Amino acid sequence: MMIERRALVGAVVLGLGIAVAGFLVWGFAAPYHQRLFFTFLVNLIAVVGLQVFMGNSDITHFGHVGFMGISAYVTAILATPVAVKRSALASASFGVNTFELSPLVAVVLAILVTLAVAFLVGLMMVRQAGVAATIATLAFLVIVHVVVMNWVDLTRGPRAFYGIPPKATIGWAVATAFGAIVLARAFRDSKWGLQLRASSEDVAAASAVGVPIRKLRFAAWMLSAFIMAVAGALFTLFVGTISPKSFYFDLTFLTIAMLILGGMHSVTGAVVGCVIVTAGVETMRFLESGPAVAGMQLPEMFGLTGFFLGLVIVLSMAFRPSGLLGSDEIDDIWHRRRLRKAGVEVS
Repeated sequence: MMIERRALVGAVVLGLGIAVAGFLVWGFAAPYHQRLFFTFLVNLIAVVGLQVFMGNSDITHFGHVGFMGISAYVTAILATPVAVKRSALASASFGVNTFELSPLVAVVLAILVTLAVAFLVGLMMVRQAGVAATIATLAFLVIVHVVVMNWVDLTRGPRAFYGIPPKATIGWAVATAFGAIVLARAFRDSKWGLQLRASSEDVAAASAVGVPIRKLRFAAWMLSAFIMAVAGALFTLFVGTISPKSFYFDLTFLTIAMLILGGMHSVTGAVVGCVIVTAGVETMRFLESGPAVAGMQLPEMFGLTGFFLGLVIVLSMAFRPSGLLGSDEIDDIWHRRRLRKAGVEVS
């Protein structure tokens, strides 16, 4: 899976922009804003991971957060100190309260477990298409949530899983986001990515010329699951406490709104959508608290965040179904500008 020079430059520029922002936040921002930026980076990684499958296969994917949840809980179970697990998981399954692993080893094993689950689910999922595939991904998300909620001896069920060592840093999050962007661009601009997007437009024609549609979907599915697994482990090792609701419908629709707004066929669009929606969500949360603005006390308005996300999805689908950037990447935009300056007409 090679990446052409122009696409690589575009991916690196996006990554460098995130790196510069990360350096400024790490060096000058207050702890609250550092935490907010870290959450933004995790969401960004998740949205880019979602784009790998949803943006190339044109199949709406509701199960991506399930992969985050699996990785997050496996990381938590393996990396949490024994002293904490003996109290929190007194009757733990598989004797997991008798040992602890280093965070790095825990993350590697969490990713492997997540990929194993993705492999088994993917074998069945890639045989579906359209609405059937979308429903299958939603069913997967619900199944993961039900298992986590009810396997109390291993996950603490609906209660918070606490005591996870907070080892992740903004630097690690920036590096991971950079890598996710490069991976997503490499797949998008590879022969596999091009064939998969072409097949989503005309399945019959693609099959007739020998495009291995199921294999391409499976490759996108597994790469997407890998990126989501990394995001889940990273989030766990930063916040130190997780619960089932951290990886359910709220995060699912948040990340989907980000991708739809920016443009699901574009990695750059995924980044742009993440930035805009994050700013909008934080504004809504500020207004929900009933702040004083220009000397006027506003009432508490709970539910604005959900209303905002719903509005983003509805308006995007109604007026800009291809998203703000459509299928354009940052290097495509630059290239067209250079051509226009040279007097070449471009559409």
